[in-house]
Amino acid sequence: MTGDSGPLSGGNLSARWWGKSGENDVTCGLCFRRCRLSEGAAGVCGVRFNAGGTLVSPWLGRFAASAVDPVEKKPLAHWRPGSFIFSLGSVGCTMDCPFCQNHTIARPAPGSFPSFKSVPFLPPQTLVREVRGLGLDSVAFTYNEPTLQAEYVLEAAPLLREAGIALVLVTNGALSKEASDALMPWVDAANIDLKAFTPEGYRRLGGDLEAVKAVITSWVRGGVHVELTNLVVPGLNDNRGVFAAMADWIAALSPDIPLHISRCFPRRNYFGPPTDIGLLHDLAAAARTRLSHVHLGNV
Repeated sequence: MTGDSGPLSGGNLSARWWGKSGENDVTCGLCFRRCRLSEGAAGVCGVRFNAGGTLVSPWLGRFAASAVDPVEKKPLAHWRPGSFIFSLGSVGCTMDCPFCQNHTIARPAPGSFPSFKSVPFLPPQTLVREVRGLGLDSVAFTYNEPTLQAEYVLEAAPLLREAGIALVLVTNGALSKEASDALMPWVDAANIDLKAFTPEGYRRLGGDLEAVKAVITSWVRGGVHVELTNLVVPGLNDNRGVFAAMADWIAALSPDIPLHISRCFPRRNYFGPPTDIGLLHDLAAAARTRLSHVHLGNV
């Protein structure tokens, strides 16, 4: 399933990974969900929609947030530690986590969705110059779900690599195989959220466990430096037995994959208690019997 996007510019808003589904409907193939969209309808992500029988994504190359961050903030603990990275975030997400800390851009409230028209297109060549001008050698697509910028990333990636600038994605990993395979050769490092380890847990977040496991497996085996984050949410994914099964699965893939176990705090539509610190330490201790690199976050 492909639609030809062509070279990106401020006026070319066509997306890849889509096809016709009848006379006027289209089906998006970027993520596992494969939204079927009628005329004028937006996908679950909120930024890809059917315009006249074509899948368009007007936020491509437009970014709502940028910063220079320590690489450890991504978090990446075993890739260029001590360095700084240029970070870019756009709008939209392929999942719908009630505890999202960046929900103002990832999941804007109804009626508050920002207009892409107020945000200038960032040509990939300009991105390269900005990163180099800051004296940096890496760029992260982060804050919202970065794979919604996949077409832009693929356009920018050869220029970044030619300039010696590494490419990082901080992603939920909820990709289709086609999009995952296209991105993988260009990604130097990634932090992928492994948000739960039951199908039911992922469904509660609007995701799919097997799709994320497939992307993690593919990228690790494909040579991407992958670190994983598990945000421990009371009542969602804090079962010790399920956590042990997750650690076993990661270890079977590679015991050297770093795992970041993170504490959850009330955010957005999640009003439960912060994760118990004692539980986090217990989970970390259990994970360290299987994995070489386990880190606690937000404690």
